[in-house]
Amino acid sequence: MKQSNNTALSVNLNKIALLRNSRPGNFPNVVAHGETCINAGADGLTVHPRPDQRHIRPVDVYELSELVSGYPGVEFNIEGNPYAESLGDFPGFIKLVQDVRPHQCTLVPDSNDQLTSDHGFDLKIAGEKLRPLIQQLRDIGVRVSLFMDPDIEQISLAKEIGADRIELYTGPFAEHFKTQDDFFKDLFAKYHAAAVHAQAIGIGLNAGHDLNLDNLGHFRQVPALLEVSIGHALIVDAIAMGLIPAVQAYKKLCNQ
Repeated sequence: MKQSNNTALSVNLNKIALLRNSRPGNFPNVVAHGETCINAGADGLTVHPRPDQRHIRPVDVYELSELVSGYPGVEFNIEGNPYAESLGDFPGFIKLVQDVRPHQCTLVPDSNDQLTSDHGFDLKIAGEKLRPLIQQLRDIGVRVSLFMDPDIEQISLAKEIGADRIELYTGPFAEHFKTQDDFFKDLFAKYHAAAVHAQAIGIGLNAGHDLNLDNLGHFRQVPALLEVSIGHALIVDAIAMGLIPAVQAYKKLCNQ
């Protein structure tokens, strides 16, 4: 990402691809909209390819990688299930990452039939299986982030098995944000403590899931937040605001 004291904004393009896939052809064009996001101020682009290709397709990954290569300082982040195998013309998640060598790969404990990511890794169970995959990706120059819940013990394990960063799963934060009750305050305290711990042990901090224009400013109170990945809410806002103003609105919050 562009070097800054601010939080970098990576725009997830999955929902644009989902709309494209609802009709034959290539409209809306995912790559063209990715370029619009970059020109509007996005620091990076994120995709989450799945074997069923319900949204992002392998060709999108290759073409977006080529697009981003023309914008120094902008990063490409591929996220997904590290164990997703080849299916039809989907080459397998790790093979796709190896082909493209993005700046960052965010590993997520998804199953193939999962609607969306809804929990972080339990590294007491998954850690040793992930360790060689993490090293394999780092060996080809890819920064590795693990999708995690705000659990201090688990974050320590992420550092131990070689991850460069974690991405905090912010779904529960977003779900309870509007209440601003004691439960929410305790929950946010866990996120804050997780961020402090990540900073203390030297692992980078990203965050994502259901962050929006209402709650992003509050979440940015956690320390050393390097990057947020936002897709669904940003694209929904773009329906009313337009894509360029939506990206600019999120970027403004990331800069405050």
